[in-house]
Amino acid sequence: MKKVKKATKAEIEAIKAALMERYSEAVTELDYRNAYELVIAVALSAQCTDKRVNLITPALFEKYPDPAALACADVNDVKAIINSCSFFNNKAVNIIKMAQRVMEVYGGEIPMNEKDLVTLAGVGQKTAHVVMIEYTGANLMAVDTHVFRVAHRLGLSDDETALKTEETLVKKFKTDLHALHQGMVLFGRYICTAKNPKCDTECFLRDYCKSTEGFKAR
Repeated sequence: MKKVKKATKAEIEAIKAALMERYSEAVTELDYRNAYELVIAVALSAQCTDKRVNLITPALFEKYPDPAALACADVNDVKAIINSCSFFNNKAVNIIKMAQRVMEVYGGEIPMNEKDLVTLAGVGQKTAHVVMIEYTGANLMAVDTHVFRVAHRLGLSDDETALKTEETLVKKFKTDLHALHQGMVLFGRYICTAKNPKCDTECFLRDYCKSTEGFKAR
């Protein structure tokens, strides 16, 4: 991975301030009504767009409105409902197993701490962090493809993996991580896009940009 010039301490503070000014009220674009729906929506969104997930979940949540219903679901029926989602076979198996564990171990309630969340099928650290950021406003960072790209283009990180990038962003930003995560996702999704970023028309962080390469985590 090509190394880019690192952002200075002053630039990091300016980037943080600009993101906070623009995105302090930002929330996920995934549609959900409770913690159960949020966990499923976030799990389905891996390698899949939020728009696609929002098209899939209404039928899924109507048929399986809570962990108790999903825990008893037929996997082929769930696959049929979510089959326009990437990796739908694995995701169908995982969300059913997730619901079963929630019923067996957590009394039907989605746990809201990382240690317990990551024991659920299909929920890794990134998914757990995204859920907690959105649902509780936890001071956590999660790095998806958008955050990874933005962090590297702005010289905030030169790490090769998403987890290492997350650690670096936590050290550099320290506070307001939930809002900064949401802001970097939206900034990367709509302005600092992988192809044809809107550098000349919409970018409010252009002065801090170190590269327009399309960075991807290993």
